[in-house]
Amino acid sequence: MIGYDEIEHASLTDVGIRRSHNQDAHSAHLAADATQWQERGHIFLVADGMGAHAVGELASELAVGIIPHTYQKYASEGGIPALRKAFVEANASIHAKGQQNPEFGGMGTTTTALVLKPEGAWVGHVGDSRAYRIRAGRVEQLSFDHSLVWEMAKRQGVNPENLPGVPSNVIVRSLGPEPLVQVDVEGPYPLQEGDIFVLCSDGLSGQVADSEIGAIASSMPPGEACRCLIDLANLRGGPDNITVMVVRVCEKKTRPKRMVADSGPWYHRVPWPMGSLLFGLLLVGEAVYLFYNAYRLLGILAFLVASLAIFAGLVGLGFVFAEEKKRLASQSSLPALKVYRDSPCQIDRPLVEQFSQTLASFRQQIVDKQWDADWTGYQQFEDAARRLLAEGNCEAAFQEYCGGMHLLSVAVQGQRPKGEVFLPLWQR
Repeated sequence: MIGYDEIEHASLTDVGIRRSHNQDAHSAHLAADATQWQERGHIFLVADGMGAHAVGELASELAVGIIPHTYQKYASEGGIPALRKAFVEANASIHAKGQQNPEFGGMGTTTTALVLKPEGAWVGHVGDSRAYRIRAGRVEQLSFDHSLVWEMAKRQGVNPENLPGVPSNVIVRSLGPEPLVQVDVEGPYPLQEGDIFVLCSDGLSGQVADSEIGAIASSMPPGEACRCLIDLANLRGGPDNITVMVVRVCEKKTRPKRMVADSGPWYHRVPWPMGSLLFGLLLVGEAVYLFYNAYRLLGILAFLVASLAIFAGLVGLGFVFAEEKKRLASQSSLPALKVYRDSPCQIDRPLVEQFSQTLASFRQQIVDKQWDADWTGYQQFEDAARRLLAEGNCEAAFQEYCGGMHLLSVAVQGQRPKGEVFLPLWQR
């Protein structure tokens, strides 16, 4: 079973290249001990606010403040009802705030929440901020985008990418604009060591492919992965605020000793019902031998003992089968994992070579614009990456390229306008 202290996480948010202020918000609320882990678990949230005069910033802050508190209040009722009530109360509060001032019209926020407990993971979701799970070399999108293009694609039975001309930034469901909201809540999905979850706003998913998200998040610690993902989104234009959280279920470095049933002599590994049946059958043979060799009394006694052993073995097998049937029934009652899209994200030579070409393009753009950059440091990363790739160490080469990408991102960040002062209307 996964422990409360076997989860590591990191988060990072960035205003992006083109925006003057950040309307994203995020938060993590961790169980402090094993009892809280069992009762309410860890909860992680990402919210992307919408609305003029920065009221979207207020909406996202309300969401990441209200949802964890309300979830903890109802956690004893179970993951699904607790998350649903938390989202509904957050929607009501944001909507009420939006009605207080005519200038707050359109105030709203997308929100995606991840709850981890010993029995698994739940995802609560409204809007187009996303939740991913990375496992066994694949990245799986666990949330459905509540956007116009995804809704139309669902009705037509096609991929959203196959609907050109439909704007991807039109949200059809969010917290705040309406007094009532439909909330998607799914789970629990059993956890495995090495599972990685990524929550992000569309400032990341709109610029970075799922396969890139999976490759980066699975190849480096959560903090470095967050930085690298934001660097890549900014190098591709950074048109929106970018927020990302990476949550990793740690792999145990020391494995527990095998149970007694898996060690020792072979006969210690035979279930007792089977042992009883085998013993009874041997006694039947012995009883026949004694009976036909003039030891009738001993033969009858052996036969009686054999009958009792066989009966006990059959009863024991009946209990074993009943328990196995109950276990299988409980497993089949778990909801099937809803994966709305999945992609391979293994770090292999083609991926690394494609990534190096992407960085070469970014580098050329910076050179053409004559921006300052740490070219000496970048060249060191690039040389190390090429050497490692030639040696066949694709993952280490990919990490070196990510280090070089950060230096390019720093050069781009240095060109952001610095003079603008923005004061949200709701803080005046």
